[in-house]
Amino acid sequence: MPSGLGRAGPRRAGLRREAKGALPLGASARRARARPWTGSKGRAAAAQAARERAELERGIRFRALYLTIMGIVLGVAAVNVLLGSVGLIQENRSRPLTDAERARYVAEDVARRWRAWPAGMVFPEELPYIGLGHAQQYARRVGIAPEAACAAAVDSPVASVLGKYGCQTMLRATYVDQTSTFAVTVGVAVLPSEQARTDAAGELPVDDRVGVRPVAFPGTITDTFGAAQRQRTGWVGAGPYIVFSAAGYTDGRTRASVPLEEQVNSEMWPMAETVAGRIARALGEPPDVPRCTQGNVC
Repeated sequence: MPSGLGRAGPRRAGLRREAKGALPLGASARRARARPWTGSKGRAAAAQAARERAELERGIRFRALYLTIMGIVLGVAAVNVLLGSVGLIQENRSRPLTDAERARYVAEDVARRWRAWPAGMVFPEELPYIGLGHAQQYARRVGIAPEAACAAAVDSPVASVLGKYGCQTMLRATYVDQTSTFAVTVGVAVLPSEQARTDAAGELPVDDRVGVRPVAFPGTITDTFGAAQRQRTGWVGAGPYIVFSAAGYTDGRTRASVPLEEQVNSEMWPMAETVAGRIARALGEPPDVPRCTQGNVC
């Protein structure tokens, strides 16, 4: 037994020495943990890089598409602006007036004179006429009546025609000849257009006893001049205006009291025709028309 024990003893001692030289359990576990191979790390990095490149390329493609679309939109807008600017320049560029534009310019200028001109320009203070012996004399304006409705300023047969063609208003003034023997009331009927004036004139009654109603101014030599004192009436057209005239004596003589031969041979009617004609010509005279749309420089 002792010898057996002696043999076992050294073996246990060797096991103890081996046990002393053994590593701790935790250290063996750490060395046993699996570590990734170097090749697998490279493949993962390459895949990540590929994904990033794909995303970058996709972003670049989207950006290029966006820039292309914006370029097209801006290009179209620029073309529209350019075309609009060219059209505006061409429209505003001075050019010669066409015949139609010249005619319209004249018609519009003439049509607004009755309200654009001062009363003293429509009815001048003095108007020349040729009297007996071909001597130049001057008719003098006595007064200007307030603006009146057409129907109130003319006799009924004339009023119906003027109303049919849209007469807008009536302007009247009374003149006397140089000797203050005759009086004449001039009435300017304003029609909407020259065509309306032409149509209305074609339907006016052919009767020298009707026309514009005389205007008397109290306290003047015309204070007895009324409808009964009219010796003769007439009218003349110019532009959109019909210019009426009614002449008589300033001393109150009526038409019925004056022999026909005296009416015909008197200088009263030539004076009345001249005064009304001068007023009509001034209202209807064509203005100076510019050559171009912006003055006389094209």
